[in-house]
Amino acid sequence: MAITLGPNQYGKAEVRLVTVDRQGPVHHLKDLTVSTSLRGHLERTHLTGDNSDVVATDTQKNTVYAFAKDGVGEIEDFALRLARHFTGSFEHITGARILISEHGWNRIEVDGRPHDHAFTRASDEQRTTAVTVQDGTAWVVSGLTGLVVLKSTGSEFHGFPRDRYTTLAETTDRILATAVTARWRYRGADPSGIDWSKSFADIRRVLVETFATKHSLSLQQTLYAMGEAVLEARPEVAEIRLSLPNKHHFLVDLAPFGLSNDNEVFYAADRPYGLIEGTVLRDDEDGDDAGLAWHTLPAF
Repeated sequence: MAITLGPNQYGKAEVRLVTVDRQGPVHHLKDLTVSTSLRGHLERTHLTGDNSDVVATDTQKNTVYAFAKDGVGEIEDFALRLARHFTGSFEHITGARILISEHGWNRIEVDGRPHDHAFTRASDEQRTTAVTVQDGTAWVVSGLTGLVVLKSTGSEFHGFPRDRYTTLAETTDRILATAVTARWRYRGADPSGIDWSKSFADIRRVLVETFATKHSLSLQQTLYAMGEAVLEARPEVAEIRLSLPNKHHFLVDLAPFGLSNDNEVFYAADRPYGLIEGTVLRDDEDGDDAGLAWHTLPAF
């Protein structure tokens, strides 16, 4: 029986990085978690323990910090700089994948005015990017996670099949809530000329507005409508993948207390939960190839 080494990668996971831009009296924070992974001609370390081709993970961590000295900028640009450095500096490293999550901070207001250098941590929402560089070609998948949204009406769920195990009541008026994880792939290899900040802000706005305004007959319908709206609004996006856990709100039975409950009092359950996931993509990509854009990213 022949045994061989398959695809592999290695790197430094979850490097915590905070930078402070001190140019002027108003300071600006960048709070990131950066993970690096390298691929290439790494057979010797796996098969014989020869580490002459291994760029130490500690070196990768130090590179992240050193590159931050020149400023982070948009996380897509920072990830591209790192990936191209690793693949361009070491002949035996042919590919790199950089994952970055950006954690938000809001300025504290004092007497109605934003403070120059004091902040409060924003919600658990994070802006993300996954940049892959392989043999000189780059793919960018950006996104967000932890975007919690809720609407108190405008959602129904009925008409589903029933069997001996079905106890869920049909409803024409329910709370719909979810914590959005979205990842979108930018069109083409080596996407350039994109205003990453504006693109992200517009996509987030479209996702939120569509959730709010689409009368929902199912969370699946809402998922498709959100993805469709993003593709219609942002031509630079080739496809978008969405993961929407249904944050269930169940009516509390107040009858034992002699009280009615007209969609006013709910029990917010954290688990188990329905998990709705899907991809919305263009069918006119004219040969656009996702390449390694999604390789080794968590699937959904």
